[in-house]
Amino acid sequence: MGAGAGSGRGQLFLRSLLFLLLAGPPARHPARGQLRYAVPEELEHGAFVANLGEDLGLDVSTLSARRFRIVSRAGARQHLEVNLENGILFVNERIDREEVCEAGGTCLLHLQLLVESPLELYRVEVEVLDINDHAPTFPWQEYVLEVAESAVLGARFPLESAQDPDVGTNSVHTYRLSPNGFFSLEVQTRSDASKFAELVLERALDREQQRVHRVLLTALDGGVPERSGTAHILVTVLDANDNVPAFDQPSYGVSLPEDAPAGTLVIQLNATDLDEGPNGEIEYSFSGHAPPRVRELFHVEPRSGQVLLKGRLDYERASLHELYVQAKDRGPSAVAVHCRVLVHLLDVNDNAPEVTLTSVSTPVLEDAPPGTVIAVISVLDRDSGDNGRVSCEVGPNVPFELRSSFRNYYTLVTTQALDREVVPEYNVSITARDMGSPALLTRSTLTIPVSDVNDNAPRFLQPSYSVYVMENNAPGASICSVSALDPDCQQNAYLSYSIADGHIHGMPVGTYVSINSDSGHMYALRSLDYEQIRSFQIQVQAQDAGFPPLSANVTVHIFVLDQNDNAPVIVSPMPRNGSVATELVPRSARPGYLVGTVSAVDADAGLNSRLSYQLLQATDFTLFSVAPDTGELRTLRSFLEQDASRQQLVVQVRDGGQPALSATVSLVLSVVETMPQTLSDFSEFSLPPEVSSSSPLTLYLLVSLGSISFTFLLAILILTAIRCRGERRSRQGDSCSPPRCHCCPGSRPSSDGLKTSNLTAQPPAGTTAATCLDVPAGGPPGYCYKVCLGPESAQSDFMFLKPCSPPRNNEKDPGKRSRPEQHLQVSKEAKQPNTDWLPPGTQRPALKRYRAQHWGNRGGRWKG
Repeated sequence: MGAGAGSGRGQLFLRSLLFLLLAGPPARHPARGQLRYAVPEELEHGAFVANLGEDLGLDVSTLSARRFRIVSRAGARQHLEVNLENGILFVNERIDREEVCEAGGTCLLHLQLLVESPLELYRVEVEVLDINDHAPTFPWQEYVLEVAESAVLGARFPLESAQDPDVGTNSVHTYRLSPNGFFSLEVQTRSDASKFAELVLERALDREQQRVHRVLLTALDGGVPERSGTAHILVTVLDANDNVPAFDQPSYGVSLPEDAPAGTLVIQLNATDLDEGPNGEIEYSFSGHAPPRVRELFHVEPRSGQVLLKGRLDYERASLHELYVQAKDRGPSAVAVHCRVLVHLLDVNDNAPEVTLTSVSTPVLEDAPPGTVIAVISVLDRDSGDNGRVSCEVGPNVPFELRSSFRNYYTLVTTQALDREVVPEYNVSITARDMGSPALLTRSTLTIPVSDVNDNAPRFLQPSYSVYVMENNAPGASICSVSALDPDCQQNAYLSYSIADGHIHGMPVGTYVSINSDSGHMYALRSLDYEQIRSFQIQVQAQDAGFPPLSANVTVHIFVLDQNDNAPVIVSPMPRNGSVATELVPRSARPGYLVGTVSAVDADAGLNSRLSYQLLQATDFTLFSVAPDTGELRTLRSFLEQDASRQQLVVQVRDGGQPALSATVSLVLSVVETMPQTLSDFSEFSLPPEVSSSSPLTLYLLVSLGSISFTFLLAILILTAIRCRGERRSRQGDSCSPPRCHCCPGSRPSSDGLKTSNLTAQPPAGTTAATCLDVPAGGPPGYCYKVCLGPESAQSDFMFLKPCSPPRNNEKDPGKRSRPEQHLQVSKEAKQPNTDWLPPGTQRPALKRYRAQHWGNRGGRWKG
């Protein structure tokens, strides 16, 4: 068995080799952009077909990278394959032409070749050439032919035809009959070029002499080498039934739609026989060599001759069916006659188009230019004619279109720019519709995701940010958070935050604040002080992680909020030499007498710097009061004999913050009968020892101030001497001696003169000379006051004392003391006073001098 099989394969190989040598190399027929090759059937696996890489002009080294492949329908057998290493098309599995192409004619294998990067499509047709691998065969190995002895010479008896699956010259070519003395063989050709044999009677038969004749019928094909098949014919000589049935015509043609239901009448056959009785009764049947497929589809009624549809027709499988029907009478020596029925099927639009996505390149970049190929789509309709012509289109409102590259092949391309942020994914509906009536269609949906490119810069949620931070914040505490959005995705939307380089008051901005690069939370790196810096701004940048990266900036305004962290500072009165502030009050002072003004400053702002004054402790609360807003210390009533001559007061200054901070000053008021020529603690203060001793600049200022004061005092004395000389001449009748007094001793002071410590005189209109006023009995005993005012000012802080005669009758005059501004003693750590709240007018001169001493060189600003 094994030897026989090996011998058979060897003979097949020799026949294939002989065929190739005779046929030459595989044909290559480029037509309309296609390649066509020819290959014989039955080649072994690996047999060479063509060098596609060379014929298509492709670089063989890139075939694997470009995914060069044959595209076939799902479930189809892959007879041919491509070697990606050398680009050779070879036989993948044995090709049986008779199996691949059931019908006769040219047998073609249609190949679609696809290569990517860039996407290209090629069509190749491979013709499968027939080889003589099948011998003719008869339906039966032995035929019984009954011939009446009355048969005339030349009578013809059709014989069963042999079948050969091969085509062309390899099919049945001729018939031979073994030598005998009664019959000869005549070969006939049908309209389809097929051959059949007829037995011709050459010599009269005599049943009595020989009842049976045996001959051998041989069918030969035209292949190389020649193949043959044989059948034994047993001729039985019968008694005379000398008429045979006859059909109306030897061949019939009929058309039938492929969707005709079972039981449909295909054709009514009619044959006649001139004999009578059983010799004239006709029976119909298929001839012996009717193929099984015909017997499955059709049925012949034996008595009526009707050909009925039995199975389901399919135009796409076979468009023509050839039926051979025989008619035979029931008499002895009945002779069967044959006719041919050709059934032409009419195509019906019963196959919807098939849509196949051959290659899909997804996702697509959103910056892909118009015309970018997204997918290759093939459509197929198994119908024919208009029923098989297909149009393909995409749904509306999508930026894609179909372009036809080959017949029934389309490429899906973009028509406009894409934007992932608007539409991240497209569901493209592809509709394939044939031209049949009614038309059939198929819809297929292709999902095309759009991949992101970094085409959107980050965008902050606000055009700018305003942040309010309470001073004295803890270093490292979060003060705010900035946030930006990027409509891109993945790494293109990952944002990192940073602070732009800059300086705040000469220091790098990075020493003030920091930012979390991931979350955008900002943190203060130092404790902020409202009194040093009230606001600043920084630039925050948000940058994505795309390539190239995109960024955006936003301004963050940081405002420092004031906190009540500075207690009020008493600037007046200031004690001398570290002792308690002392003030003299005349016992004759009336209610409302201004003892002095307590002045204080607060470096905070707003309500935190709004100061209020109150009398915290006093020897007698009914004697003195403090104005809550101005800090003026006044008498509530006149002094009584039993009132103590030494009054101790404690004044508290409280700000408006929460919680409130305060400062106190202790005062000792001495009630005297007369006011000596001394300066009170309310009008004078000395510089701190450490300031006067440690600062050379302070020493220079003191020396300069002393020199200027001495020069100015000298000039005033000279001016006063000149004025006094003129006054002596004009006051010769005055009761006081001119050398001793410049005021009228008999005049009484006005009661209003005791209510204010600042002397104000209005010069006559139009006068430009200095104006001097005499204040009677306003000073210590033996003195009278003279105030000279310049033309530019109605108020002067300079007072000149002259001796006067004693008052008459020991009159006690409480007098009135002027209150020059007092210098302040403050620590170096005191902060600059806040300007959000202005002190009362009575406190401004003292505050001006306080500012000049402590902040004159610091650039501070005070609105007096």
